[in-house]
Amino acid sequence: MSEDYKKITIEGLWKNNPALVQVLGLCPLLAVSGSVVNAMALGLATTCVLTLSNLAVSLIRNATTDAIRLPTFVMIIAAFTTCIEFLMNAFTYELYLILGIFIPLIVTNCIVLGRADAFASKHSVPAATWDGLMMGLGFSLVLVLLGALRELIGTGALFANMHLLFGDTALHWKIQVISDYRGFLIAVLPPGAFMVLGLLLALKNIIDAKVEAAAKANKEKVVVGSKRVRTTGNIA
Repeated sequence: MSEDYKKITIEGLWKNNPALVQVLGLCPLLAVSGSVVNAMALGLATTCVLTLSNLAVSLIRNATTDAIRLPTFVMIIAAFTTCIEFLMNAFTYELYLILGIFIPLIVTNCIVLGRADAFASKHSVPAATWDGLMMGLGFSLVLVLLGALRELIGTGALFANMHLLFGDTALHWKIQVISDYRGFLIAVLPPGAFMVLGLLLALKNIIDAKVEAAAKANKEKVVVGSKRVRTTGNIA
């Protein structure tokens, strides 16, 4: 079982990352990633919904028929999304207003429904819950990285307005990385989101290609070494 959880972790965070591999949830990924605080807030909300919905779907996986399976999953996701929306409305009202329609739109996020149908409905509660958490974290990490890069390129600063999410303790978290920066407007606009996401996708493909090439080279060395040992043994 430990190997299964390890595989689920690697799949969610890297190999099958919902944002960089499956390329799902592009609407919120591109729309709210203009700053770290917006990206982090939506990432946390999506992760909570994904984890809880996977848990609930796994609990009832043997009690739902094919005819009502998908409608049931949507109702579960909608219920948890509504709870998260109420919590954000109560405790992070300004951020709730900024994110606007993208909070209720978590219901239609392909990542959430996709994991519920493809994984949670076929696996145990612990595995399904862990899968939801890892997929949510994988999506959130890309979302926050995208927000950080766009915020840095666009404004020359990082972690602005973090008090909207973490309260007064985060009033002075802003870091002005580049002083007297005039700004680069396109980075915080939708075209900038596409460009930065494209760079992240390209970077992941490069890393994967190098890792695959290194693994292949090591495998060839092992094969050649074993052949030499056999040849030496036969000569002896």
